[in-house]
Amino acid sequence: MNDAVRKLSQAGHDNTELHHREAPNNVEAEQALLGAILVNNDAYYRVSDFLKPIHFHEPLHRKIYELAGDTIRMGKIATTITLKTHLPTDGRVGDLTIPQYLARLAAEAVTIINAEDYGRAIYDLALRRSLINIGEDMVNIAYDAPLDMPPQTQIEDAERRLFELAETGRYDGGFQSFNDAVAQAIDMAGQAFERDGSLSGISTGIHSLDARMGGLQRSDLIVLAGRPGMGKTSLATNIAYNIAASYEPEVQADGSFKARNGGVVGFYSLEMSSEQLATRIISEQTEVSSSKIRRGDISEADFEKLVACSQMMQKVPLYIDQTGGISIAQLSARARRLKRQRGLDCLVVDYIQLMTGSGKSSDNRVQEITQITTGLKALGKELNVPIIALSQLSRQVESREDKRPQLSDLRESGSIEQDADVVLFVFREEYYVKNLEPRDEFDPKYEEWKMKFEAVKGTADVIIAKQRHGPTGTVKLAFQSEYTRFTDLADPSFTQYEH
Repeated sequence: MNDAVRKLSQAGHDNTELHHREAPNNVEAEQALLGAILVNNDAYYRVSDFLKPIHFHEPLHRKIYELAGDTIRMGKIATTITLKTHLPTDGRVGDLTIPQYLARLAAEAVTIINAEDYGRAIYDLALRRSLINIGEDMVNIAYDAPLDMPPQTQIEDAERRLFELAETGRYDGGFQSFNDAVAQAIDMAGQAFERDGSLSGISTGIHSLDARMGGLQRSDLIVLAGRPGMGKTSLATNIAYNIAASYEPEVQADGSFKARNGGVVGFYSLEMSSEQLATRIISEQTEVSSSKIRRGDISEADFEKLVACSQMMQKVPLYIDQTGGISIAQLSARARRLKRQRGLDCLVVDYIQLMTGSGKSSDNRVQEITQITTGLKALGKELNVPIIALSQLSRQVESREDKRPQLSDLRESGSIEQDADVVLFVFREEYYVKNLEPRDEFDPKYEEWKMKFEAVKGTADVIIAKQRHGPTGTVKLAFQSEYTRFTDLADPSFTQYEH
């Protein structure tokens, strides 16, 4: 403190001025652009898709740009004469009145050819000012330490604001020509042709499912639903591991990596711990029963298989977040961070009903679920990755004679069906038939039950109830409950199906 006082005193004696840093701006660029618009309104259309009034540093320039835009959109001509009636006549800019200032802008206007360049310069400076504001808010909040914003929440809020700024801080949006869209479609087809399985999306590792869906399409929200005991977590885990295990990175021109096959997977396990999830995956890969692994009832050969599998799995880009009751805002922030630090090609959420929305809608569960599904769909588009979100089904399924699920069975909100691009139901008839087993094996109905049970044993139906990009229908899979593994029925590893 004494050093600071001494330096201030010395600065006063030396008559040294303390300089104040001004926020980045370019008033001349703003004047040049506004002058070009006043002279030729076509200049407005060159910048209006990305440049907004808020991006101008000078308040008067914001008002002039906003008035000019409103006037032009109404089909009128924006000139110094038509605008001056909407601006205060008693205001002054230096020695000039507002009408005189407008006339000066028009008189010293640059050519319309440079309008877009000036617009981009103004826009970039506005982004820099936004970065400064985010930094100042981080410092001030960290100093104040409000009770309702712990450090972790502040970090997530800062990450969200920075990511939003990074995504919206661009001027390459808006309409694109049909030629560009066609070129992108051909590129996608070419990538699908070169990719294993010739899929436009990411392969699930289950060929019969890929054949119906074309893989998991980027930015899609895929809802995977089922009643408890149907195996929806097992199927999601199988798909997640298959994608991560087949990951093949490809170096891009800018030095970044892109998945040629498979991908980096983020798995939000709100119901199970990461250890339980890992146990399921190890059981699936080694064909050692997960119940035996938990009890330690394994042979030396089984243990060697577990060790070998764990060493192989260390290289698999599958990341698990086991935070319970996570909010859609927290989930989004962590997904953005994972994409930035490690990359991200697919996201799995197990499951929707265990998530929370914002505090405002927590008293209304339907609104909260709507907020969650809308947020997941927006996140998928933002990160350009498919999101597999698991969902419970309502109990009304159990009260029907036909237990096959329908879209109306999706629990707590119609928004799940509305926001989803794909809805998959997992249905295992074996689960229900097994519960109908007659107590007495000498019962006349026992043989009939046995025949029916043998017909459905070890099988599962994945019902594609909704698909924006393709057909609906049912895919029959094999399911080994002891290994929690789904696979194609024709897979030779399932000896029970070999003839």
